[in-house]
Amino acid sequence: MTEHSEMDRATFKAMTAGTQEDWKKIATAAGQFNGGLADRVLKHLEMLKGDCGGFSVDRLEHSLQSATLAYRDRMDEEYVVCALLHDMGDILASTNHAELAATVLKPFVSEENWWLLQHHGIFQGYYFFHYLGLDRNMREQFRGHPNFERTALFCERHDQNAFDPGYDTMPLEAFVPMVQRVMARPKRSIYMRAGKELLEA
Repeated sequence: MTEHSEMDRATFKAMTAGTQEDWKKIATAAGQFNGGLADRVLKHLEMLKGDCGGFSVDRLEHSLQSATLAYRDRMDEEYVVCALLHDMGDILASTNHAELAATVLKPFVSEENWWLLQHHGIFQGYYFFHYLGLDRNMREQFRGHPNFERTALFCERHDQNAFDPGYDTMPLEAFVPMVQRVMARPKRSIYMRAGKELLEA
């Protein structure tokens, strides 16, 4: 964490008393903090290590395997990063994990990849919901959506088959530069004006 001196901090006690100078200080500090987002996300991902959740591999291995499969399938870098981080929500959002990954990556990825992240949990259900007394065809509510086939393909080729203890999985270090590049600058955010990030380092 970056330490800020008294001179680097706003002086107001309520936002109604804020000044241009206060918000300049806040924007500068936010830009510095936001620059470390990719590293914080990767540290969060590493927390998946050791938790198998009943599967044959732990959740980190599953994430790495998913990204490796996507990379070896020659998918683009943004897609590979989405594959790597698609289950990062398992720790804090155990019952809606897909939405957490989608929220974290939304500013940095295409609409298509965001939709894939947001809905992959429902599409993945095609492979196991019926064993839990749920409707495996829940994804059919989205049939006809422009991203239906893309999300179904992700689950088929880069998710449901990423639980092999003997697979030659790439290490996390191989994906670190990809995550840093994809998350270097947001493409969309309420904190942007005319394509320029307001909270910059």
